[in-house]
Amino acid sequence: MVVFLTSACKDNKTEHEEVVSEPKEYIMYQPSEMANFMNALYAYNEGIKSQIENGEIPTQMPLDLMTMHTAEMTKGKHRSEAWQKVVDVFIESQKQVTDSLSSEDLKLRYNAAINNCLSCHKTECTGPIPRIKKLLIQ
Repeated sequence: MVVFLTSACKDNKTEHEEVVSEPKEYIMYQPSEMANFMNALYAYNEGIKSQIENGEIPTQMPLDLMTMHTAEMTKGKHRSEAWQKVVDVFIESQKQVTDSLSSEDLKLRYNAAINNCLSCHKTECTGPIPRIKKLLIQ
């Protein structure tokens, strides 16, 4: 019992090691040319949606849609066969939105363009689908 008491009463000093951490280096995300173009296209379509809902008729396409054929893709992505099949259809449907000579309903033309976005994103980059769906006019 004496041994127990002397060991229990002993000053139990714990050594604290000082943890030296190296400063963390944060890498800032840099979107690809294609990602930047898609964001610009989203903003454009958001504006077009507002115009249509306000009874205005969009008349110009300020973006060069042919950029889709040349923009650098996001790292790890490529222009697949499925992408090649839908890109020209999408470009044409997007141009139809601003076609002032078309007799087809403007909302239908606009929604067709957005649905073409969705059809491509179902096979390629699926992340923005919920965001793209918000562009549809109900």
